[in-house]
Amino acid sequence: MEQQAYHIPVLLHEAIAALNIQKEGVYVDCTFGGGGHSRAMLAQLGPAGKLYVFDQDEDARRNLPDDARVLFIPHNFRYLGKFLRLHKSGEADGILADLGVSSHQFDEAERGFSTRFEDAPLDMRMDQRQELTAANILRHYTEQQLHSLFEKYGEVTNARTLAKIIVQQRQTVAFNTISSFKHAVASVVKGNPNKYFAQVFQALRIEVNDEMGALQEMLQQLPALLKKGGRAAIITFHSIEDRLVKNFFRNGSFEEVEADSLYGTKPGSPFNILTKKPVTPSEKEILDNPRSRSAKLRVAEKK
Repeated sequence: MEQQAYHIPVLLHEAIAALNIQKEGVYVDCTFGGGGHSRAMLAQLGPAGKLYVFDQDEDARRNLPDDARVLFIPHNFRYLGKFLRLHKSGEADGILADLGVSSHQFDEAERGFSTRFEDAPLDMRMDQRQELTAANILRHYTEQQLHSLFEKYGEVTNARTLAKIIVQQRQTVAFNTISSFKHAVASVVKGNPNKYFAQVFQALRIEVNDEMGALQEMLQQLPALLKKGGRAAIITFHSIEDRLVKNFFRNGSFEEVEADSLYGTKPGSPFNILTKKPVTPSEKEILDNPRSRSAKLRVAEKK
């Protein structure tokens, strides 16, 4: 499959520039996808450079370039440290993660990521080897669990009402397809239906793939995996992800850290932050690729 058709890389030039690529360096692309960011990294690496690429979606493997400097690891980036140690990578000069869902995943009906395909299954697994699907969640989560995930991950305005009707409707509706779900909850949709279901689907996708858990685990490994002066560049697509990255780069933890009441000091972060404000796409990029509009790039360098 043509790489551009699979996924257009977001903030490509900004992310590659931020990594400050060293010709003989070791780099990691945590989210290989269509390989756009990886190809740009390879273009700047010399013959002795090395690029480790992770992707839990088996479909991504078909985009691999024929390049001896690349090693494909078909797993979630939450296992970053485990597999880099297994392959004796040494400390990395740079680690990149683009947390967006690939265009390919949205555009393949049978994957169930997009609200556009009415007859598609409610799947949403990025890793087809796992068992939990969106349909499983809708059928088995408690009303409170559903309320919580729609509120937290989708910022759905009437998350409580939505959870309640799902629990009622699943007594008689199987929730096998996107259309069966949309029709079952049609009576509680608020505002623009397309926007509403986009938020609902985002929440389900995040839960199915444990995206927040995986992101936290990956971020916590960065200080040990990067060499001094090595850089981490993370592209996020919604506020929950961005807050996790911002806080971790700033504090070395996911919570806002209070200053010591006596001395006014805070525990030190392992990073120097290189982006005081996140880098966002240009107007031209948003015009060329509307899916980039919510992207934010944050970059930090290991002290």
